[in-house]
Amino acid sequence: MKKVFFKTFGCRTNQFDTQVMMSKLKEFELSTDEMNSDIIVVNSCTVTNGADSSVRNYISSMKRKNPDAKVILAGCGSHSKGEALFEDNKVFGVMGHSEKENINEILKRETRFYEIGDLEHIDSTIVEEFVGKSRAFIKIQEGCDFACSYCIIPAVRGGARSHREEIVLEQIRKLAANGFGEFILTGTNVGSYGKDHETSMAKLLKKMSMIRGVRRIRIGSLEPIQIDDEFMELLDEPWMAKHLHIALQHTSDKMLELMNRRNRFETDIMLFNKIAEHGYALGTDYIVGHPGEDEKAWEEAMARVRELPLTHVHAFSYSKRDNTASATMKPEVRGNIAKERHRELTELVKAKNYAFRRSHNSNLEVLLENGKDGVFYGFDQYFNKVEVRSDEDLSSNWVLLNDVEVEPDVNRAKL
Repeated sequence: MKKVFFKTFGCRTNQFDTQVMMSKLKEFELSTDEMNSDIIVVNSCTVTNGADSSVRNYISSMKRKNPDAKVILAGCGSHSKGEALFEDNKVFGVMGHSEKENINEILKRETRFYEIGDLEHIDSTIVEEFVGKSRAFIKIQEGCDFACSYCIIPAVRGGARSHREEIVLEQIRKLAANGFGEFILTGTNVGSYGKDHETSMAKLLKKMSMIRGVRRIRIGSLEPIQIDDEFMELLDEPWMAKHLHIALQHTSDKMLELMNRRNRFETDIMLFNKIAEHGYALGTDYIVGHPGEDEKAWEEAMARVRELPLTHVHAFSYSKRDNTASATMKPEVRGNIAKERHRELTELVKAKNYAFRRSHNSNLEVLLENGKDGVFYGFDQYFNKVEVRSDEDLSSNWVLLNDVEVEPDVNRAKL
């Protein structure tokens, strides 16, 4: 039986897509060693030019290190760079998003192939297990209808479309029956769920919460304009993780305009303060160094970040993406300036997170991942990492912690 290794780049949606492909392998053996595999499936990311380079470098290294393996390109990169890599004979085959569920048949092919499919497909696969995970990722939608000036993703993932509710709920029932208690909802633009099916994220969450075994639900990322009154009514539910990731991307209105974003700071801060009143930790995505970000815009942006009740940030230094509106914008921000701004932002939010953890150090519900040598790691309801030391094997267990030791980089406890 031929061995297949999966290399996954990028976001949680790609992680889920890899699990879908793994679940469809019927006539192949899943490998954890790329050097001793017959086939290497590269589930690629193309969000920036740098992401493309990482994928290309990995493919080149595998051609050198394991020249007999067939390299198959999947994921977002198949739609942006797949044709060029295929024509240059860098990969044996290319498969688009819509072909994931056919992977068992596709991998049996003896001749080179280019199966890009379409960008309207919705998976119907029910994933019942997550290899090496104690938390389950549930993809509830595909694609995005936004047109942010820096982003290529709508072009490679297609427009927003929701997975059928019954498929999502059946998947959760099966995973809960297999022992999973925490579920993380993912997708390209998660908050758009339900628009095309006359339902909503809030309605889905309520139905999920009624499934036996569901203990905690996290949501990958939301846009500010997607948080409505129906969603706000769920904030005090015990099964809601007390952390929301709300993608602002910037806090200068000038920059939000340049980025073609749908949010503005005046309404963003009102929303954040309202949610923080319910005891929530709040994270965001933030792009630093986008073209047009002059010193005045940056100073205004940082002053506004200080006002926000932020506890987490996923900060990016802007990286040009070909075929996007931002790629031709001027003036560009020098790399050393962007790097310094990135440091300033992350240090500010790190200090905010430390203060939050010091005031939230008891009654922490932590789902521990696999550990070793008596040290286990997991995340509490506020999405803060906790290190737990114990003589017992606590892998994949829930623990309730009080009076944890709060350090600048991590919370610690002993059981």
